[in-house]
Parts: sequence; C-alpha cells; structure tokens
Amino acid sequence: MEPDHIRASDADRDRVAERLREALAEGRLTHEEHEERLDAVYRAKTVGELAPITADLPSASERNGASDSGAMSVASSLSSEAARRLAAESTGQENIVAVLSGTERKGRWLVEPRTNVSSLLGTVELDFREAVLAQREVSVQCAVFLGTLEIIVPHGVRVVNNTTAVLGTSEITGTDAVTDPNAPTIRLSGTCILGTIEVKAKGPRGSWFKRRK
Repeated sequence: MEPDHIRASDADRDRVAERLREALAEGRLTHEEHEERLDAVYRAKTVGELAPITADLPSASERNGASDSGAMSVASSLSSEAARRLAAESTGQENIVAVLSGTERKGRWLVEPRTNVSSLLGTVELDFREAVLAQREVSVQCAVFLGTLEIIVPHGVRVVNNTTAVLGTSEITGTDAVTDPNAPTIRLSGTCILGTIEVKAKGPRGSWFKRRK
C-alpha cells in the first residue's frame, strides 16, 4: 500500500494540528484559515489527505533558518531568503513624515528596528501584512498632531500600545490577545494630540480553501 493511502492516526492529526497552531501564532495563517484547515485535519482519513493542509507552510528547519538571520517575514508569501536579503538593507531606523499630506507603507517593505512617525494635519498608513521585520520586536515612535495614523497588522502579531492621547484617540480594534513570547511584536509609543491612532488586524485577501477550488 502506498504511504498516502495509509489510514491517519490520532497522533498524525495532532501533529498537523500543532503545526497549524504554530503557523497561527507566527502570523502565517488568519484565524479563519486556521479554523478551515483544522476542520480538514479532523475530517482527514488518510496520511495523503493530511499532507496538503501544511504543504505551503515552512518546515522547522526553514523556520529556524529565518530566525537565525534576525529578520522575519510577517507575510507567509515571502520566503526566508527574500526576508534576509531585504533585512540586509536595514539602517536601524526610518523617519516617516506627513505634513498636510498623506504617506503610506504597504506591500513588501522593511520595518526598521525603530520607525519614527510624524503626522501634522496629515495621514500615515502602515500596512504590516506583507512587511519584513528587521528583528522580532520593532518600535514605532508616534508624534501625531491633528492627524491620523492607521496601522494594519496580520492576525498573530502582538501589538503593545504605550501611546498617550490628549484630546485624541489611540485604540486597538479587532486584534487578538497574542500571548506567544516568540510572536512578532510591534511596540507603539509617543503622543497623539487632537488626532487619531488606530490599529486593526486584517487577514490577507482570499483563503487557502478558496484558492484550492
């Protein structure tokens, strides 16, 4: 009998379920994708049916290689090699300024260990869903006056909000209570005066099962 046709054991299913849990904590899967794949795990009858569920997730050795470099990709679509190349361009910090204007960072971009954001009657949007973090924990120093800072993170990323709002708003909505100490972390600090800082979690477009159909 071919290996793919061997009946799956409870231990086989538990191993796949644990890998999915790790992928969720790493930000490689959204909660919706995690639930869909977990359902498939416990419906699977053979080893062959289990294999495709984690086929697009990196192995333990690949994940260790990415962490050894100090850089990590928030997005599952970016390989560890590409993340290391992008992280090699790090200069330590970046200044993002919007004065009576708007600016954004989205798609594939490098998040320096420290990012300084200044908004004066302007709008700054930082989308971390396809970003590469120069290190596991990065800081964003905010100075928002009569402006707006919008931050989008994927599920599984820990956000620590230490900002102070003065006649303004600084809030995190829709994000998960991530407790994994190894989860990528974005630490916010600074001041928001008569402005808005908003952090929200969103998943990538589409889902794993929709792409397979």
